[in-house]
Amino acid sequence: MKVYKTDQIRNVVVLGHGGCGKTTLIEAVAYFAGATSRQGRVEDGNTISDFDKEEQKRLMSISTSVVPIEYEDVKINFLDTPGSFDFVGEVEEAMSVAGAAIIVVNAKAGIQIGTEKAWELCEKYELPRMIFVTGMDDDEASFRRINVALNEKFGRKIAPFHIPMRENQKFVGFVNVVKMAGRRFTGGSDYEECPIPEYLERHLGASRESLMEAVAETSEEYMDRYFSGDEFTYEEVSTALRTNVCEGNVVPVLIGSGTSCLGVKALLIAVKKYFPSPLNRTAAARNLENDELLLLKYDDAKHVSLKVFKTIVDPFIGKYSLVKVMTGILKPDTTLYNIKKDTEEKVGKIYTIKGKDTAEIAELHAGDIGALTKMSTLTTGDTLAEKGATVVYKEPQIPIPYTYKAYRAVNKADEDKIVGAMSRMMEEDLTLKTVNDSENRQTLLYGISEQQLEIVASRLANRYKVQIELSKPRIAYRETILKKSTVTGTHKKQSGGHGQYGVVVMEFEPSGDLDTPYVFEERVVGGAVPKNYFPAVEKGLAEGVLKGPLAGYPVVGIKATLIDGKYHSVDSSEMAFKTATLLAFKSGIMEASPVLLEPIASVQVTVPNQYAGDIMGDMNRRRGRVLGMDHIPGGKQTILAEVPMSELYGYSTTLRSMTGGAGDFSYEFVRYEQAPAEVQKREQELAAK
Repeated sequence: MKVYKTDQIRNVVVLGHGGCGKTTLIEAVAYFAGATSRQGRVEDGNTISDFDKEEQKRLMSISTSVVPIEYEDVKINFLDTPGSFDFVGEVEEAMSVAGAAIIVVNAKAGIQIGTEKAWELCEKYELPRMIFVTGMDDDEASFRRINVALNEKFGRKIAPFHIPMRENQKFVGFVNVVKMAGRRFTGGSDYEECPIPEYLERHLGASRESLMEAVAETSEEYMDRYFSGDEFTYEEVSTALRTNVCEGNVVPVLIGSGTSCLGVKALLIAVKKYFPSPLNRTAAARNLENDELLLLKYDDAKHVSLKVFKTIVDPFIGKYSLVKVMTGILKPDTTLYNIKKDTEEKVGKIYTIKGKDTAEIAELHAGDIGALTKMSTLTTGDTLAEKGATVVYKEPQIPIPYTYKAYRAVNKADEDKIVGAMSRMMEEDLTLKTVNDSENRQTLLYGISEQQLEIVASRLANRYKVQIELSKPRIAYRETILKKSTVTGTHKKQSGGHGQYGVVVMEFEPSGDLDTPYVFEERVVGGAVPKNYFPAVEKGLAEGVLKGPLAGYPVVGIKATLIDGKYHSVDSSEMAFKTATLLAFKSGIMEASPVLLEPIASVQVTVPNQYAGDIMGDMNRRRGRVLGMDHIPGGKQTILAEVPMSELYGYSTTLRSMTGGAGDFSYEFVRYEQAPAEVQKREQELAAK
């Protein structure tokens, strides 16, 4: 692949609902542009983008893939993103380097939740976008229905640039509304000019009028001419539309079919013509010296700087750091400074990456995307620049994972291998994390969804030849007491020689502080227990609260007072008093009305208005308390509730099922509350097994 300058580059993220045809469209683009000799199919597992075994097995994209396409004198870096909401972290990484977006809509399925989320992401990142309606060769495809739905959902920004031509129920071409000319397919994506069919004139008039309104709004002069009835020239229309598209004021709608490779040529022409090069975009950065936020221009003439936006770690192809050059020209054998890690990095060879394939390239100009290898310390989000630079680029906005499961090695001998493999997988996917829950003697794996965690387990088996077992995690319950008790703990043992003797009389009562395990005091009079044994008593208490007698959970919120006891001048020892205290602790807690405490989370659920009632009803079924609702822009509501943590297990799957994937949630621990009797009984029975 040849070297392209900044003004010849387009970085385009491809978004849409899962299964809408994104990967198929990119495969068609690559085939038409000559990047591949044959068009792969998702069903056959031979596409450029979906090269991972899990993707091929599940017939879905799991990771973002970069597919650079050379068309005429431009290089278009297509970023094929997963449509499944399980892999939103991959989408965020792609969005962080994109300069524009194509939202793919399936002509048969229409607007789906993934379409709406794609639009919201474009709004969030202020990306210019166009919509490509694929599957137009389907007998059930209705562009008119899709166009009406797009206008209703996204408003006046929607502007059909193409209108389909059908003959005998077949998709045979389209009308270019901008040029007001017919286009008949001659084979694949190629076409020839043809007359506009009469049956399209009425529909075409409305589409043309909306385009002219968009042109008129670009300047006062054009507005005056529009109301005066003047006709705009093609050059004026084209220039005005490009300005509007780049600013996000107009969203072109194009049509075709990825499967049949129809409309792909027109799509590439539109991408080249209407989407901005990096010269027309800015990059968000932060100055470390004064913590100011900056918007920097992509400039070849400046010093070299780049950011790592994605990491690929594969046991077969090795580790690749996907980078976007922000300023300057990146050349091989360059020494750069990792600003975040305060280390120097030697850039060896530079690659362009196409799916899983790489090719060396002489240099990368500002705005271009490539890959570096053999740089083990680089991680996603790092900024590389010349030494002395103080600007770091904005990292991808990775969502916080809230779904988790416990996991363990099927074969204990594989535990070290699993730790290493997990570490590499977490480098690739920043929405994954592991937590060692020593309190409950379990290791937790966090992710966006249960399906994502299952894919992790499958990848471990296929990639790294180690197996883990996922299971429902134990909840971090606590134990405490409601009443006061006074008990005696006696440890007496005689087996020849020095024996073991210690007696403690202790009071146990609630301390009122559930954040602290225990408070220890003593009111011993007359030296019944010598002072040198007080630390041993507290050690016994500290050990006892680690595992309560009710169900084996840590004890909190107790006050323990040593009020009396007995000792023997020869047989007493620290161990004897520690053991006596443990005995007193167990019986004292059980006599003071012990109860189980469960963790309570503050939960925020954001859903479209129509699902709010269902969500509140579900919260009640989960023993939750709805505290309030807030209306937010876009026809959505945020529901605030407090719910026991045990009831949130599997909630991501339930929420997705209830809302079709339109709902989001987050939570954080707030406090402990007394668990209901049935929960306490269940945990006691489990502890007794």
